[in-house]
Amino acid sequence: MAITIDACRSCGYADLQPILSLGETPLANALLTAAQLNEREETYPLELVFCPHCTLAQITETVPPEKLFREYLYLSSFSDTLLQHAEAVATHLTKTRRLNENSLVVEVASNDGYLLQYYKRAGVPVLGVEPAQNIAAVAAERGIPVVNEFFSNLLAKELASRGQQADVIHAHNVLAHVANLNDVVAGFATLLKPDGVIVVEVPYVKDLIDKCEFDTIYHEHLCYFSLTALNHLFQRHKLTIVDVEHHELHGGTLRIYASHTANPPLSPLPLFAEEARSGLGQLNFYRDFAARVENLRRDLVDLLQTLKSQDKRIAAYGASAKGSTLLNYFQLGADVLDFVVDRSTVKQGYYTPGTHLPIYAPEKLLADMPDYVLLLTWNFASEILAQQSEYRARGGRFVVPIPSVRVV
Repeated sequence: MAITIDACRSCGYADLQPILSLGETPLANALLTAAQLNEREETYPLELVFCPHCTLAQITETVPPEKLFREYLYLSSFSDTLLQHAEAVATHLTKTRRLNENSLVVEVASNDGYLLQYYKRAGVPVLGVEPAQNIAAVAAERGIPVVNEFFSNLLAKELASRGQQADVIHAHNVLAHVANLNDVVAGFATLLKPDGVIVVEVPYVKDLIDKCEFDTIYHEHLCYFSLTALNHLFQRHKLTIVDVEHHELHGGTLRIYASHTANPPLSPLPLFAEEARSGLGQLNFYRDFAARVENLRRDLVDLLQTLKSQDKRIAAYGASAKGSTLLNYFQLGADVLDFVVDRSTVKQGYYTPGTHLPIYAPEKLLADMPDYVLLLTWNFASEILAQQSEYRARGGRFVVPIPSVRVV
């Protein structure tokens, strides 16, 4: 059963301020079989709020993690962009941290081993912590040791007691999924060696707002972080953010490096001042977001309806979580779109939640040659457009919806 919060997930402040309501939507990754299409789908409120005390943006509904993550259909290794990103950070840290056969790298929510494989190839011992049983099995088949559990401070204590403290802890695109933030960050502190480093990647809330990336909001993503909000959270557990990087991945990602407070930074990070100047810590920064989302909905729906009135056939690319948010909130179903394609073989053969569109392999674009393809996984636009060069050469065109509607 879902729980509606009445206080901030990070600091406990009770006076949370509303930003955006996306109504009642199905779970974004709850893909359907053909036999399930006539069954009632569970839906949950999707409401974004802001904590004026610690500046954390968050949704109000907590769907039980067992429901969301024990069986999971997102495998990171299907994205070439993500693999390149993972290899780069693993190579960099192996060199700069002088990791060797006596080191240990732990990844929280290690997925299919997409990141840890690069440390393993370099001869560095690794350990994944992954709650999804099907995905943990994939990683294990690749020779990645995996603890098939949700990460917690209790689990961190158990690992530390067995001598498995980490030189490097990775937590990429997982902290946003966590209901008990303080327990997980306390676990980071417990598991980290005195001179170790924690590497956390999260979607950056400033990019979400600036670029109208509303489809990043879904029930798995409980929190939307700024550096300021992360700093409040990590300081609470005597961890210091010593460096930060901004990456374009996923429409805008913050990568922070944190350590025990014995190694504080020499000076405040410039991004703190930049966030203060932009007003990111104030409710006013978010006030017109809902109106901009509505404008985007009007622009995209008007374009697609105009194309349909011209007897154009339209498909979609990407049976993604963000695609589910966009399709359901904009009410784009079979009356507009014929089908969805996705590179992930574990999604093919299913149907999209709420909108019930069939999911095929990308080869169907060349087989059927729809006139247009709505690119739901716009965060991998460069990679996908390159992969679909033959479809485009034959006259197919893509509609990219974020940050504003454009046809390529």
